[in-house]
Amino acid sequence: MKPLRHALATLAAVVGLQSAVSAAPYPVEEATIAGVQAAYLRGEVTTRQIVAAYLERIAAYDQRGPHINSIINLNPQALAEADALDAKLKATGKLAGPLHGVPVLVKDCIDALGMPTTAGFQGWKNYYAPTDAPLVAQIKAAGGIILGKASLSEFTNGGGDNINSVLPGFCRNPYNTAYATGGSSGGTGASIAANFALVGIGTDTGGSIRMPSAHNALVGLRPTVGLVSRTGIIPNSSVRDTGGPMTRTVTDLAVLLDAIVGPDPTDAATQRAVGHIPKTYTTALKRDALKGARLGVLRQVFTAKVTDPRIIANFETTLSELRAAGATIVEDFFVPEIEKLPRAPQTPARKKADFAVWFAAHPGIPYSSVQAMADSRLAHPLHQAALEATAASGPPEKDPATIKGLETEAAYRAAFTKAMDAAKIDAVIFPTWSQLPVINGDRNTQLMTAEPQPVPAGGGGATPSAGIVTGLGSSLTFVGSTLQWPALSVPSGYLGEGLPCGLQILGRAWDEAKIISYAYAYEQATYYRRPPASVPPLGPGAARSPL
Repeated sequence: MKPLRHALATLAAVVGLQSAVSAAPYPVEEATIAGVQAAYLRGEVTTRQIVAAYLERIAAYDQRGPHINSIINLNPQALAEADALDAKLKATGKLAGPLHGVPVLVKDCIDALGMPTTAGFQGWKNYYAPTDAPLVAQIKAAGGIILGKASLSEFTNGGGDNINSVLPGFCRNPYNTAYATGGSSGGTGASIAANFALVGIGTDTGGSIRMPSAHNALVGLRPTVGLVSRTGIIPNSSVRDTGGPMTRTVTDLAVLLDAIVGPDPTDAATQRAVGHIPKTYTTALKRDALKGARLGVLRQVFTAKVTDPRIIANFETTLSELRAAGATIVEDFFVPEIEKLPRAPQTPARKKADFAVWFAAHPGIPYSSVQAMADSRLAHPLHQAALEATAASGPPEKDPATIKGLETEAAYRAAFTKAMDAAKIDAVIFPTWSQLPVINGDRNTQLMTAEPQPVPAGGGGATPSAGIVTGLGSSLTFVGSTLQWPALSVPSGYLGEGLPCGLQILGRAWDEAKIISYAYAYEQATYYRRPPASVPPLGPGAARSPL
């Protein structure tokens, strides 16, 4: 039996899931942290009822109905943890912390006690990590409940789709299940969009938070590397790896970010964040934050040659919306040096060294080296060659590609700093993705456009010529990843077959509060987030507006 199905069957049998949910008077669809916690304090609903309501939605829609397929495992102790929080609230009359009673789904490359850490790899489907990852421990300490583990591209290697994983299979976009979620945090993206939990956690090396956030009408933040501990997260590249929040509203993103930031003695990168963490990111939530902000448009990365004309047309609307909210749009912002710089790679040598550190902290894990993983041939076929190349690589400090990549990243940071300072730019803006989501499972026919794409009525813009890059290779998230600076995606509209798209806002290192403030002001001015029709409410009561 698939792990998720087994967990659901166990929960239903033990606690009477249906009866628990039917007693819940609070609609969880599009619910927010503040709304649910206010209901707790008023005595309108219990944490147990909220957790059970999300579990019922998962049971109804993840493996049945639209078959979103976004969850790998559920926490068998979730309802017991909810009961404990309810008892604390009854005894004290106070919330246990800023995340009291908040069900959280985390990407299944992050250690959480009581559930396997699989990274989507079938060789690890029964491996239980010895401790919580620090960010998971921080969520629990703040009163949050880890509801389960979300699907991902295997070993976090994915972008345009989220299908290249043997264990969970591919995840479906709840806005149109024929299409991809984006990756590699596609399970988190789809599940939070589908209202399977209040908030979620993804990881981002090359764009794996921002890509699925854009595809699923979510707000997703890639923090500055070092703001959030990476201990207990399966590595991809320690130079770029970071965890981060994925939520339906900017407010919930700020609250969740507060809970997971901070130093970790086992992750040296977090020491760089000292002095850069505000008391709370919620003070950045100002409706007028865009007034006077100077936003530079990085048109260099989304030219007509590589971008769907619908994305370009929608972005022009976005610019108008930003201007109406008070922003100054710097149209001629240009970073000349990046025209000649290559994209810095995530190298096999770096990954092998990072995995060695991770394996040392996970005793007893099967296939406890990259070589053993490659020899097992249990990985998705798309990853086999990469595993073999990683196993065969040498130390990163002697690897020419790794050394050159670090030089390129330093050159990027110098070039952007110079250009932003010269133009007095507060943040850089551009689409999150230059194309619409690809069709699920169709990896081999969406790499190039066969015919020019028609522009929908009123869309404006020119049609692209045949043969341009599309779909799987169209992420614009590489900029923030190369810089290792904070970048977020916020919903900015719906295109094509009702598929969401996102505005990307990039700041300098440690500028999380600033770009969160801009995203909040934009969100409040536009209200683009709406729930997907494929996963409607199960019980009485209409979904509430989260804003």
